[in-house]
Amino acid sequence: MATDRKVRVLLGTRKGTYVVEGDARRRSWKVGPVAHAGNEVYHVVADPRHPGVLYAAVNNGFWGPSVQRSTDWGKRWKEIATPLTPLSKNRPPPDDPGNASAGRPLINLWHIEPALADDPATLYLGADPHLLFRTPDEGKSWEPIDSINQHPAKKDWSPGAGGACLHTILVDPRDGNRLYIGLSAVGTFRSEDAGRSWTPTNKGVETPFLPEKFPETGQCVHHVVMDAANPDVFYRQDHGGMYVSHDRMDSWRRIGKPLGDDFGFCVATPAAAPGRAYFVRLGGEARVTAEGYFQVFEWNDATKKWKALVRPKQFPGDFGVHREGIATDRLDPPGIYVGTTTGQLFLSPDGGKSWSMVPYAFPGIHSVSVAGPEAK
Repeated sequence: MATDRKVRVLLGTRKGTYVVEGDARRRSWKVGPVAHAGNEVYHVVADPRHPGVLYAAVNNGFWGPSVQRSTDWGKRWKEIATPLTPLSKNRPPPDDPGNASAGRPLINLWHIEPALADDPATLYLGADPHLLFRTPDEGKSWEPIDSINQHPAKKDWSPGAGGACLHTILVDPRDGNRLYIGLSAVGTFRSEDAGRSWTPTNKGVETPFLPEKFPETGQCVHHVVMDAANPDVFYRQDHGGMYVSHDRMDSWRRIGKPLGDDFGFCVATPAAAPGRAYFVRLGGEARVTAEGYFQVFEWNDATKKWKALVRPKQFPGDFGVHREGIATDRLDPPGIYVGTTTGQLFLSPDGGKSWSMVPYAFPGIHSVSVAGPEAK
C-alpha cells in the first residue's frame, strides 16, 4: 500500500479556503491549493474515511451558505446539497408541516463532522440558528435533526456574540449512536440514540453573565474536544473558563483558574499525548492574547498542572484566536497548529517544545484542522 506522507493543514479564513502542505518532518511548508476566494469559510475538514475528500462550510454574504466538497485534496471543489438554501435541490416546500425547519432562514454553516468508519456516507452539519442536520449519502441530501431543531426549550435559547451557532459536533469512536454537540450560548448536550433525544450536560459550568450561576443550560460554550485516548474525557473552553470532564460530560471541573483570566475560544488534544490539552488564553475586553505575545498553555490531566509552551516574547503582539483556531496532528510527537484572526499560522512540530510561523500572510483565520499522513 502506497503512503501519502504529506501533512495538510486546512484553513477556513475570512477570504477563502487554504490547504497548507508539509512533509512528515513538518519543517517545510507550501501554501496551496486555495479556493472559495472572497468567501467566509468557517470550517474545512478532511474525511478520514475517504482519503483526498475535504468538506468546507462556505458562507457568502450575497448568495448565502453552501456545503462544498473536494475529492482531490482541495484542487477542485463542487457544491453539494445545502439544507434550506435555494441552491439545494432537496429543499422542502415551505408549507410542509412535517418538516421542522421548513421556511427558517439558514444564516451560516459552522461545522461539518464525518461519522465513523463503519458508516462511510454519513455526515453531520451544524448551523445558525441552532440547527443540526445529517446526511446519509455524502451530502446528496440532508435531513433535519428535529430533536434539536424543535427542542421544547429552544424559545429560551439565546445567541452568543458570534450568533446562534451550533459549532461543535463529536461522535464517540466506540459507538456512533453517542453524539455530543455544543451551542452558543446554550451549552452542551449528549445523545445516546443517534440524535433522537438529548440530555443537557453542563453541570459545574459557571455562567458569570447570568443571575443564576449554574443553570441547566445557558452556558456560552466556545469549543469542546474529546481526549483521543479516552472518549469519556472532554476538555471545554467556555466564556466562563476552562473545564475538564471525566464522565462523558455528566459533570465538569474548572481547571483554568491558576491562569488568572481563563477566557478563550479554542482547545485541542493530541492523539500522541493522551491526557494533554492545549488552550490559547485571551484576556481583557479586547479578547487577545493576555501576555502581549503569542502563548499556548498545556494542561496535563495526570499532574493537574499547567505549562506555558511558547518562549516569552518570541512572537510579540496581540493575537486573537477563534473557536476552531487550534488543531493537532496524529504524529508522535504531536504537531500543534494555531491560526489567528490576523492571519498568522503558528506551529510546533514537537508537542510544543519549539515554535515557528508559516511565512505567509493569510486572511483572518476562522478554523484549523489537520489531515495526514494518509495511506492510499
